[in-house]
Amino acid sequence: MASRTYEEYIKEMFGLRRFGIKLGLDVIRNILRHLGNPHKQFSCVHIAGTNGKGSIASALSNILYKAGYWVGLYTSPHLVRFNERIRINNIQISNDAVVDAYKAVKTAHSGSREPTFFEYTTAMAFYVFAKEKVDWAVVETGMGGRLDATNILSPEVSIISNISLEHRFYLGNTIAQIAGEKGGIIKKNTPVVTAARQRVVIEVFEKLAYEKSAPLYRLGKHFRVRRNSDGSFSYNGINHDWKNMKTGLLGDYQVENAALVLAACEVLMQKKLSLKEAAVREGLETCKWPGRIEILPFSPSVLIDGAHNLAGMRGLVKFIKSQMAGRRIIQVVGILDDKPYAAMLRTLAPVCDLLILTRPKIDRGLPPEALDAALKNTPVKRIQIKNVKEAVRHALAVSGPNDVVCIAGSLYVVGEAKETLASIGIGDSSCSL
Repeated sequence: MASRTYEEYIKEMFGLRRFGIKLGLDVIRNILRHLGNPHKQFSCVHIAGTNGKGSIASALSNILYKAGYWVGLYTSPHLVRFNERIRINNIQISNDAVVDAYKAVKTAHSGSREPTFFEYTTAMAFYVFAKEKVDWAVVETGMGGRLDATNILSPEVSIISNISLEHRFYLGNTIAQIAGEKGGIIKKNTPVVTAARQRVVIEVFEKLAYEKSAPLYRLGKHFRVRRNSDGSFSYNGINHDWKNMKTGLLGDYQVENAALVLAACEVLMQKKLSLKEAAVREGLETCKWPGRIEILPFSPSVLIDGAHNLAGMRGLVKFIKSQMAGRRIIQVVGILDDKPYAAMLRTLAPVCDLLILTRPKIDRGLPPEALDAALKNTPVKRIQIKNVKEAVRHALAVSGPNDVVCIAGSLYVVGEAKETLASIGIGDSSCSL
């Protein structure tokens, strides 16, 4: 009965997608007020940006956990199971906890507009964190920042990873407009750390930080990293210099994400939070984040990476070139309709021996025919398979023991792929840390 009840509630929750995306804080504020303002019962870190939010959030959460704190983590989207979005001390919440939180939020809603799926899940996360009495919550935005449901928080430090053009229909058509939306998480007198490097973005952030008297710390100016030949890196920070640091996440760009995590740790230490260097090192090095340059032990090798936008795809291609050189690459790819899919495919195609074009179940997934059309003048061998499950099975069937099956283009593709792989004994569909 409990399992069926969980499934029924999950089905009802996903039905909320019909209300679409509506940015604004009135609905979430109303829900949380009726729940007793659970978001005010714990300290938190708030994270926005185009790429790296989940990696940063998971690493910082793990560091706080290793330091002895009770930690909540809220991220999106999930890969396989809804429970992945809400974690306590790196463990997904139970089915019963999901049902309890959903029922509480549903009862609390009394406004004029039906909450969206994301507003429901955000309120559920804060409800769970308060009920579990977490010391800290690490929370990533869903979209943008200024009007994102998570922006109801009053964090101890804000992190903005980087900025590129995305979600233009909702956030704006220029990099400055998007920076303004994501920079909306900057709060009065609250430090913010960022890896943004574009002049126009920095100008937007500096203006917002000045207006709100918020200390602004920038990668490349206030803190730096230097990669070492053995895969480690050195961190020159705001107040600390940490040598031979390591991150458990693959990809050169993860060093930049790690720098943001370490800068945020320094800010928290300035606020007198007890964070020992040993906990910082261990938390960073043992961090895992499924679906982001994740290699599953199998023959052939299976490489999974969300790579859901152009910057992410470039990072994946760089990793393939440096770590998979000389091996045959069989690539399963599916992309959503709000992404620069033509540029993403043109970036990916040169490193692939076979492209398998597919489509995730979500209604925003592009049909394989559209992906194929974008590759019209590209001399790469490719086929179309209409669903992810069959695409993954075909990739494995045509691969030799020394080949690499790579799956990328969307976290929704990755989620369906992980479920398929787990059903045949490859990897783990639970995505637990």
